[in-house]
Amino acid sequence: MMAWIQLIVGGGLIVTGLLTMCVAVIGIYRFHYILNRMHAAAMLDSLGILFVILGLMVLSGFQFGTLKLALIIVFFWLAGPVSSHMISKLEVLINENLKEECEVPDDGSV
Repeated sequence: MMAWIQLIVGGGLIVTGLLTMCVAVIGIYRFHYILNRMHAAAMLDSLGILFVILGLMVLSGFQFGTLKLALIIVFFWLAGPVSSHMISKLEVLINENLKEECEVPDDGSV
């Protein structure tokens, strides 16, 4: 009985993560401006990866591999926002038509 509960919970988390990532793909194609696309991709991909790896952790049970999966979550949650911020900062610095799309401070701070 416990194996069925583990399978249902783990499968549910994996399906939730995959659906979240599908919503991210729709957001990437739906938005027109690059910073909006990046926001949809960064936020929903981090959440989708969390759900998928949590599902894998539930399916694998408590073992050493579970710790490795937890470290993967930590890595993605630390690296994802930093890389998204750096790409956004690059877009703000090189896009000459950015003031037409959104507000940009005149003092050069990003």
